[in-house]
Amino acid sequence: MIGVAILGAGIGAQHLDGYRALPAAWDVRLIVDRDTDRARALCGDIPVAAEIETALSDPAVEVIDICLPPHLHVPVACQALAAGKHVICEKPIATSLAEIDTLRAAKDAAGKHYFPIFQYRYGPAFTALNALKDAGLVGRPLIAAAETHWARNADYYAIDWRGTWAGEQGGAILGHAIHAHDLLCCHAGPVAHVTAALATRANDIETEDCGAISFELETGALATSSITLGAATDETRLRFVFKHLTATSATTPYAPGTGTWQFAARDPAQQPAVDTILAQVAPGHSGFAGAFTEIHKQLNNQDNHAVSFEDGARAIELVTAIYDAARNGRRVSLPLTKEHPMYTGWHP
Repeated sequence: MIGVAILGAGIGAQHLDGYRALPAAWDVRLIVDRDTDRARALCGDIPVAAEIETALSDPAVEVIDICLPPHLHVPVACQALAAGKHVICEKPIATSLAEIDTLRAAKDAAGKHYFPIFQYRYGPAFTALNALKDAGLVGRPLIAAAETHWARNADYYAIDWRGTWAGEQGGAILGHAIHAHDLLCCHAGPVAHVTAALATRANDIETEDCGAISFELETGALATSSITLGAATDETRLRFVFKHLTATSATTPYAPGTGTWQFAARDPAQQPAVDTILAQVAPGHSGFAGAFTEIHKQLNNQDNHAVSFEDGARAIELVTAIYDAARNGRRVSLPLTKEHPMYTGWHP
């Protein structure tokens, strides 16, 4: 078992459920939140502390899981790494390419692992898609599309740091559609070029809550992303068109890999082979439990599919490129360098 402390009892509640699904792997030693009453209501008999230093000084805590507001992610991660802890961090892991370089240096100096959280990668549908790829039934990607159409209103933004550049550090492309973009890159290929339009249309906030984005991927595939926080309900929809197969999701918003997907062979004669693979796939753990399963394997030097630090770094690079493309009305090519005008941040 690996000892972990969760910092933050907001989204940290969902992280705790993920750890509790894996009782033989993880020992949640501590919940840290300045609102100790909220933390105690969440965690039952798990010890609670108000200060981060309590977790950092505990030798039984090997991993610090950061579930704090975005502007705290980098300084707290650097503290944890300097204290000799591995880090798990909610998105976004940073809010500039400069911060990514700071984190990379801190991680390398400490000799510790840093795991971004992209829990949407884990679920039966993506296990099935990967199995179909391994069986040679998919082919190269041609087109992909993502819809992040969620409902966020005044109640959501009543938390004072949300919807602000100072607190949330970005809008819908940073805090919401970042998951869908990670899945596009994971299954259709890294982004080579991007164009984008962003706007604030649904809420009275500082940051963007709508977007229309076009990607050209290194694989030669094209992809689009449609984003709004002004929808009537929360829906996430994904569609991947490969040379030999089309994969279409349901609309499950926060765990798209758990909905009922359609996997259709372009050649009907290949559909029985596709269906045979699908029938053989073991679903495994989804969401946070799936992420923590793979992180546990990595920390025990086992074969794994954990999200890497560089995966998280590429997500921040893509956010930077999207803001650049939208604000300057231009097609932006990746990778970005230290000479990029938004290297130190995209905040207006």
